Parts: sequence; C-alpha cells; structure tokens
Amino acid sequence: MGREGEVVRELMPEFEQRNEGVRVRVQQIPWTAAHEKLLTAYAGGSMPDVFQLGNTWISEFVALRAVESLDDRIAASSLVAPEDYFPGILAANMIEGITYGVPWYVDTRVVFYRMDVLEGAGYAEPPRTWDAWIDAMTRIKNSQGKEKYAILLPIAEWEVPVILALQLDADLLRDGDQHGNFRSAPFRKAFAFYLDLFRRGLAPPVGEAQVANVYQEFARAYFSMYVSGPWNIGEFRRRLPPKIEHSWATAPMPGPAENRPGVSIAGGASLAIGRASGRKEAAWKLIEYLSEPAQQGAFYRLTGDLPSRKAAWLREGLASDRRARAFWTQLEFVKPTPRIPEWEQIASKIAHYAEQAVRRSMTADAALTALDRDVDGLLEKRRWLLQDRRQHVGARQGRSGAADER
Repeated sequence: MGREGEVVRELMPEFEQRNEGVRVRVQQIPWTAAHEKLLTAYAGGSMPDVFQLGNTWISEFVALRAVESLDDRIAASSLVAPEDYFPGILAANMIEGITYGVPWYVDTRVVFYRMDVLEGAGYAEPPRTWDAWIDAMTRIKNSQGKEKYAILLPIAEWEVPVILALQLDADLLRDGDQHGNFRSAPFRKAFAFYLDLFRRGLAPPVGEAQVANVYQEFARAYFSMYVSGPWNIGEFRRRLPPKIEHSWATAPMPGPAENRPGVSIAGGASLAIGRASGRKEAAWKLIEYLSEPAQQGAFYRLTGDLPSRKAAWLREGLASDRRARAFWTQLEFVKPTPRIPEWEQIASKIAHYAEQAVRRSMTADAALTALDRDVDGLLEKRRWLLQDRRQHVGARQGRSGAADER
C-alpha cells in the first residue's frame, strides 16, 4: 500500500533468487483505496496470497475468516523471533491469543519539539509529566505571544485523546467490547485535559488542513510542539530550513506519573496470509524473508518506516539516533486500540465529537454522551452476534447434558 507498495519490489529479486521457481507479483494500491480493495477481493474470492494490513484492520479480517493463523508457523520458524519485537506491537497482531499478522514496520506517536524555544521557556529537557507539560507549554505561550501557540493538535484527529485516555488505563469499551465506555472517569479526565489545552490557548482550534504549511509554521515557531509519527523525521529533515536543523528533537509522550513515559498507541502495518491461498508455504517464506533484520534495514532505507525488529534498529543505528531513539523508548510503552472490526468507525466518531467539544459546539458531557450513544449503535451487530453465539453454545451444552442423563 502507498509508498511501501512502490519500493518493496526492489527487495523481490533476492527473494526469487533464493527460492527457485517462486515468482512474486506485487500489486501496489493507494492507502485511500486499500481497505475497500481488500474487502472487494475477499468478496470475490481473489485475496492476495500475502498482503499488508494496517494493525487496526486485523480484527476485521479475522472476523471475516480471511486471514490465516500464524502461531504454528512462527513457533517452527528460525527467522521470525517473537522476543525481538516490541511487545505492544506484537500484541496488536493477536486476537483472543492467536497471532494473525507479523509486524512489518512500526508506528506510534511522540512529541516533536523546538529545543531552542523550550530552553527559552526554562526547560533544558522535555517535560515528562502532564503537570510539567502544562507548565512548559504555558511558559512557551507567554514567551511567544498571543499570536503563537505552544502545540499543534489537529482537531480532526482521534489519536491524542485516545493516547491520553490509555495513559490513565481507561477501557475505551466495556462489557466485552459491546458498549462504549467514554463516560468513564478515566476517559473523562483525559478528555478534560485534552480540551483544557485549547481552553488555555495553548493549542489553536484548527485542523491540519487549516495550517498552510506545517513545516513552515513549525520553523517560525507558530507552534513549538507537535504530536506526530515517525514519517515526520524524514519530512522535518527535508522540509525545515537549515537554520533550525539543530533546533528540533523528539521526545516520548509525557504521562501522568513521573516514573515512566506515558504510553502511546501501537500502530504500523503487518504482513498476513490469505486463508484461502493455495500458496501458503511460499507466502510464509516471503514473510520470513521480509522479517529478516537485513531486509528490514533495507526497507527502512527505502521508506523511512521504522523496523519492527529490534535487531534491525541496532543494525541501522536507529536506537542511538538522536531523533529516532524517542520512538525506541516509546515503543516499549505502547498499547493497542480495541481489536474489533468496528474500531475504524469508532475512531472517526471520537474525532468528530472531540472536534465538537473543542469548538464548543457541544459541552464535554454532551459530546461523551453522544459518543457513547453512537458507539453503542455501531456495536449493535456485535452484541447480536455474541448473544447468538452464546445461545448456540448454551443449546449445545443443554443437548449434551440431556444425552449424558440418558
């Protein structure tokens, strides 16, 4: 998908040389069409043998019975080493204890920040706690003036409200992921913290599309902090003017407590095998090949995507790179979002109601009430299916008991 689909072809000749008689045909599709294309392929019985899946899509394709369980293959493999992956990322590939994807590259969110501006506000090191973060941003705002802001948090994105909630151990869903849980005390507290950043004037109430050029605005210190992902390491290096090349850095997310970084979300993409594939052995060999630290390193150099294997990080010197190492630290403290097929729709609802609350079109309580209501509606089919399953299990157990009595 996307850029990955364009460049992965460059890794195929070596794989084909190693595996005589095996040929790989790579079909590149844009991310914007990928989800629909895969669902269409599933409906038409033409799924790829091996394919890329965003981590949040795995549960949906498991529910469709479209992907193969990989536990037995991983256990027998000398090339895929579970202990070499970041635990939270590996967990995102597991549904009810069964592994359906092998992490290909990893993604999470950290804070990009202007070191010079932060130092000017009295902080030689990035803040580690929520209290220190608020203090640092308040100082930045006061020093930069009312026309500038401390942080950019595009209001059409769901990631930051969810990250803050996960840091407080909020359960986003309840009752076996059958209902929304956004009015729970931990989520309310996280949501209040998020909204307060806008109420205090620390973040502008705008979406990313309303910022003419994120990199130019960061360069002129319109905002001095930005929660973003690893793709922006390369973008910042390419797009920021040379005069501030040494004035920006990355840091793990601040958290509620002092003793460890705040958690962030476990993202990225994985490799999966189509359940109906007639070439599963060759497909698994391709996954093993792309999982080798050498190939992960080559893929990183081609794309800038962070490797899923720690051995590849060490091989490429990423663990000691001054901008990538914040991601290394953060990836040890990540949590997956709920692993259910409806998550993508739920995430869109979170973004929608967070924006309404930021713009003060709704109160926080009204937004969370509406969010729970809408999410309950999205999960109605899930509740029906689970209830139907329980009834069938109960009926089978009843028949078994009656047979035992006879």
